[in-house]
Amino acid sequence: MKLVNMDMGAIGRIAPAESVSIELQSKLYALGIFPGVEVKVLRQAPLGDPLQVRVGPSLLSIRKRDAAFIDVEMVS
Repeated sequence: MKLVNMDMGAIGRIAPAESVSIELQSKLYALGIFPGVEVKVLRQAPLGDPLQVRVGPSLLSIRKRDAAFIDVEMVS
C-alpha cells in the first residue's frame, strides 16, 4: 500500500521502496522516513494536499505526489 492511500488515523510501517528516485529517497531519509519506521496519518489539508503524518516523534507535512511513492505495510 502507498502512504497516500492510507486512511486518517491509520498506522503503518515504512517498507523498502524500489521505485523511488535517489533524490526523493535522500529527501525522505533526511526527514526520518526510512524502512522500518512507524508512520501515522493524522490529517490532510482542507483541499486535500499536503498530508500531515507522525513519523516517530516528528510531525511532517508531505505532498501527495511524494506520498504516492512511499510504500507502507499496515500495522495491526
